[in-house]
Amino acid sequence: MKSISDVMTDDVYLVTPEQTIAEAALLMRDKDVGSVAVHEDDKLVGMLTDRDLAVRAVAEGLDPGTAVREVMSRGVKYCFDDQDVDEVAANMADLEVRRLPVVNREKRLVGFVALSNVAFAGEPASAQVLLNSVASPH
Repeated sequence: MKSISDVMTDDVYLVTPEQTIAEAALLMRDKDVGSVAVHEDDKLVGMLTDRDLAVRAVAEGLDPGTAVREVMSRGVKYCFDDQDVDEVAANMADLEVRRLPVVNREKRLVGFVALSNVAFAGEPASAQVLLNSVASPH
């Protein structure tokens, strides 16, 4: 059985709640990622996704100078780097999310796990459970 640390990506991109959504969007563009973690005082306090930018910022006509804190997603769910792929895939399926931040036992952000990481982890049952939950029409 593989742990999430075996399949996660350790590319972690961070912004602060005070940064502008324009700065965050540029980082996301330059790094070719769909989300960035929002940190404050060395703690994960939110996530900012391309969907957050589209729905909460652009659709609402917000200024590019708007603070990240105004549009970020709060109440971030996460998994631990030593959890089994099966366990995390089931949790992601229950939460109906395509990606999760990965933290160590000291709750420091160490990576991200996405649907694609699980799909290529060599755990077909886990991948199928997750795929059925988040990628199927409801």
